[in-house]
Amino acid sequence: MSLPKVIEIMDVCPRDGFQNVKDYIEFDHKIAIIQQLIIAGSRKIEMTSFVNPKWIPQMTDAVEVTKKIRQTNPEALLVGLVPNSQGVLEGALAGIDQVTYVISVSEAHNKANVNRTTEESFQDLEEIMYKVKNVQFRLALATSFGCPFNEEIKVLKIINMIKRAIALGCIEISIADTIGSANPVLVKSVLGEVAKEIPLEFISIHIHDTRGMGLLNIYTAMELGFYKFETSAGGLGGCPFAPGAAGNVATEDLVNLCNSIGVQHNIDESELMKAVEYIREYVKAPINSHMAAVCKLG
Repeated sequence: MSLPKVIEIMDVCPRDGFQNVKDYIEFDHKIAIIQQLIIAGSRKIEMTSFVNPKWIPQMTDAVEVTKKIRQTNPEALLVGLVPNSQGVLEGALAGIDQVTYVISVSEAHNKANVNRTTEESFQDLEEIMYKVKNVQFRLALATSFGCPFNEEIKVLKIINMIKRAIALGCIEISIADTIGSANPVLVKSVLGEVAKEIPLEFISIHIHDTRGMGLLNIYTAMELGFYKFETSAGGLGGCPFAPGAAGNVATEDLVNLCNSIGVQHNIDESELMKAVEYIREYVKAPINSHMAAVCKLG
């Protein structure tokens, strides 16, 4: 199979990357990082989570951050993760364009994450979408390639959940390797079946790099024709409810791969590396990227 000529990259660092950082990141520093990611070409960026600060203290300023970025970047497509209708309303009022609602394919992980069954989560999503009409909805399918509690993940369940989400009106479904357990054979097996049933414009791929196979897994997805990916500047990220989960694939590493094989994208590499340097300066978390280790500004 041939690779896509162009891929779309959504940077999730300001949400998935920041959520596990224990030391609070100052408001102005968050804004500086997000602004630089937008300058680098991140036309679609996952900004924050509209959650109870008791759960994720780093997201206490979610509304303020979103309002600031919305005011200064009216053209950017801003995405926020939400756990409930209150989060959707907060995000909509702050100026978010799309909200991401998470349901795990794994029943055990869904219970650990939101204390609901997957069916209860779908019913909740349906109620929220009925009530709120002024934002677009995305669904993130966590644990699509493996469960931290050893529950078997069946491809048919993934496909049925995607079809149900599309029928509800979700504009995009993120297939997530929450614990980084995927490998190229598994990716080909799962996504190959998905591609037979679902138009690819509905699908975004979110890969973690727990076992060092993140880029290879993305390349495998690209060979199958998938062209929407979610990565994090600096490789920051990880799920707080998935024991052992490491960070996301670094945006700069995916950009470097694409540059090397002639696949176009929306990111200016030099401007992106400036954002990574801001992260290194302002965020007390390890930078998990190959390009950050070898590239120097200037």
